[in-house]
Amino acid sequence: MSKHVRILDKYDAEVIEEKYNKLIGRRELTLRLIHLGEGTPSRGLLKIGIGKLYNKEPTLVYIRRIESKYGLSETVVEAHVYDSVERAKLFEPEYVVKRDEESFKKISATQ
Repeated sequence: MSKHVRILDKYDAEVIEEKYNKLIGRRELTLRLIHLGEGTPSRGLLKIGIGKLYNKEPTLVYIRRIESKYGLSETVVEAHVYDSVERAKLFEPEYVVKRDEESFKKISATQ
């Protein structure tokens, strides 16, 4: 069962898979994002959009994978939304934490 959502009042998305992992304290998501006439959204924008969607700070959102389909305006996004930064740093690989922090800093600097 999937649900349709709007991310950043700009992108239509479908939540393909969503489950809450109580043991780890995170929501695990797979989204199909439609971005007609535009390039693939940045990790920083996705962190902000997914954070707003789940009423969490962007610093609690970790983008695991972004896969765009060639020639289409469709992207599959896998993300984890944590209950706390401490839990995220226990379970997310160090490269994912660094990559997401850098992408968020870039987008924050432009706004």
